[in-house]
Amino acid sequence: MTDNVPANSGSQDFDDEYFATDFTRRQTLDMFAAGGLMAALGPLIGAMSSPAFASTDDEVVRIGYLPITDATALLVAHGMGYFEEEGLKAERPTLIRGWSPLVEGFVAGKFNLVHFLKPIPVWMRYNNNIPVKLMAWAHTNGSGLVVGGHTDITDFSQLGGKQVAVPFWYSMHNIVLQYALRQSGVKAVIKSQGEPIAADECNLQILPPPEMPAALASRKIDAYIVAEPFNAMGEIKAGARMLRFTGDIWKNHPCCVICMHEQATTEKQEWTQKVMNAVVKAQIYASQNKAEVARMMSKDGEGYLPMPAPIVERAMTDYEQDTNYIESGAIKHAAEWGNGRIDFQPWPYPSATKLIVEQMNNTLVGGDTTFLKDLDPQFVADDLVNYDYVRRALEKYPEWMNDPSVNAGDPFNRDEVLSL
Repeated sequence: MTDNVPANSGSQDFDDEYFATDFTRRQTLDMFAAGGLMAALGPLIGAMSSPAFASTDDEVVRIGYLPITDATALLVAHGMGYFEEEGLKAERPTLIRGWSPLVEGFVAGKFNLVHFLKPIPVWMRYNNNIPVKLMAWAHTNGSGLVVGGHTDITDFSQLGGKQVAVPFWYSMHNIVLQYALRQSGVKAVIKSQGEPIAADECNLQILPPPEMPAALASRKIDAYIVAEPFNAMGEIKAGARMLRFTGDIWKNHPCCVICMHEQATTEKQEWTQKVMNAVVKAQIYASQNKAEVARMMSKDGEGYLPMPAPIVERAMTDYEQDTNYIESGAIKHAAEWGNGRIDFQPWPYPSATKLIVEQMNNTLVGGDTTFLKDLDPQFVADDLVNYDYVRRALEKYPEWMNDPSVNAGDPFNRDEVLSL
């Protein structure tokens, strides 16, 4: 890897607004990612039962989201007017550029409906005692690992001696990446920049998704694993090559999930059900109209995502029909698994939650992981997730079973499949 390459050394212009980063939040980001949330937000957590939550008592839907396709269900529900159809008022969703400030806004009561990477609410609830409830999956698949054009990497085993960025320690991306590294004989490490890396070590670092393509183009990292459309953006803007789609390693895996304050689910039950009805209806529409939804979300449409339509459309539609992906090995199981680059179904399978808790104990992260050691996977599946509201919404809209990621013969149960 080449160090100290000027940020503008690539042929692409990275001054576009979707590469903007709020550097004033860097210290907060690092602190959150390393596990220091409780110390930083103790006063806010203590206020969750009164002043923070009181800001949502008017029952206005307030959405916080990252500019990634994981937010599709929330953005479509707003853009298509599904909240209004349920008799709810919804503010325009607020774009946040990192997971840590989104967690912060949720804890402070600024948002009452968000999407989080699925391991984040596990960490929030059981390491930081934040009363978060997982209400539904936001989507399935929808992520990948891309490598820089300056590398000759064609296999996970060649990530030894390389620098790879992940969006958050508690992420599906970190779990899937480290599973693939272990299967390939490579050890994940977390070392400071400039510290020697052995040939069989892959050094991990946290980067907010908007920073990843520019960092890859400037050769500050060799690869990154993240949600779309930042993989598609890397391919189009940063000369990246897709090494592997995560949904081709873990079949129809969850990535982001829909989360709410637990207090809302107990004290505002009618409101909560209406919100979930809108979210489920949005996922069905997104599943059936990916190209249309991609354009609508892009800056050429309603502007929820600050990326042009071609990037978002690629991120949501370009998959098994691309022979390059098949020939390179980025896709190995498409014919057998029948999934897409991103798919949409809301049911939060308990089997996946249990697997995530199990895998988190095998995944290297920054910060204290003591809370994971005695965390029972079945308890988390029962305690973290509220199945009632989404189940009623799915019964109202049975078309959800038409998504290719759903087994129509047994739609509420499945076996988890991982295969490199």
